Amino acid sequence: MSRLGTLGARLYRGEVGYDFVGKRKIWYGISILITITAIVGLAVRGLNMGIEFKGGAVFTTPKTSVSVTQAQEYAQEASGHPAIVQKLGNGTLRIQVSELDTEEANQVGKELSEDLKIPAGQINAELVGPSWGEQIASKAWTGLGVFMILVVIYLAIAFEWRMALAALVALIHDITITVGIYALVGFEVTPGTVIGLLTILGYSLYDTVVVFDSLKEGTKDITKQTRWTYGEIANRSINSTLVRSINTTVVALLPVAGLLFIGGGFLGAGMLNDISLSLFVGLAAGAYSSIFIATPLVADLKEREPAMKALKKRVLAKRAAAAAKGESGEDGDAESHGESQDALPGEAATAGAVVGQRGRGRGRPSGRRR
Repeated sequence: MSRLGTLGARLYRGEVGYDFVGKRKIWYGISILITITAIVGLAVRGLNMGIEFKGGAVFTTPKTSVSVTQAQEYAQEASGHPAIVQKLGNGTLRIQVSELDTEEANQVGKELSEDLKIPAGQINAELVGPSWGEQIASKAWTGLGVFMILVVIYLAIAFEWRMALAALVALIHDITITVGIYALVGFEVTPGTVIGLLTILGYSLYDTVVVFDSLKEGTKDITKQTRWTYGEIANRSINSTLVRSINTTVVALLPVAGLLFIGGGFLGAGMLNDISLSLFVGLAAGAYSSIFIATPLVADLKEREPAMKALKKRVLAKRAAAAAKGESGEDGDAESHGESQDALPGEAATAGAVVGQRGRGRGRPSGRRR
């Protein structure tokens, strides 16, 4: 078995682990800092909306030897607006100019034909009205809103409202970061970008639901035991699915990275950037939020309940009594380690298996003393 596979097995069994929930304030702080940076970038620079949203004209030329830089200069001089020029694989040029009406588009087309030395009849012009762009933007927001509502309803039914709320916060976190990166980088926002955003929400939700399912199973009849708190079992759920989440994210990021860095960067296929950047940033943010935001937030909300507060008091009281008696068995030690910030939370992670089996006998370590 590979080292990663061995680590995954040890994490699942609770032999090792990291205290994600115990250090949740650190992750909250990092997320708030990243989110603020994204919001500032969005407020200062704004989004570079594509022609589909702002309206304008797209001119497609036949095969030509004119460079992209030259064509961009010609288009900007003719229109008075910034132009985006892409050289397609067959040697043709795609010239995109925003905020042009029909009359202006016809005039720009004539000037381009003279500058590029191409007959006007061979330049294909396609006009996109601003009203159509507004409809596209409206449908995009509607689709995003419907997606969020359905997610919350499903999670509230399948799990509980606290998990639905935590998942919603994680999704908003992912969208904010992705949109902020678009503003900072200056990539064009097109319908492909919207498709990418909806896609990464699905990936993010998948990772989150996997952890939530483990947490739900591990906390069955949690108040009937006095060994583990809700936060400790939540931490075990994260650790037991950690390697799975990492593997899923890495496998998804590799082809997206190929699209972004090779296709969009080296090969100059700028149209791939529309969807690949949103996928790349969103997948990374989604993996982060499912581990560091969603489940710790659920633990925060859940431990505010009176029943969970009472359980934590009983657990701490039992550990204090065991420590006073000088017990050193696995049961007492493991309980102490589960609460300690310095101990490996993986030792406390066996709580999920113990509670899930609904019996201490089958989950009791062999070295326990009575």
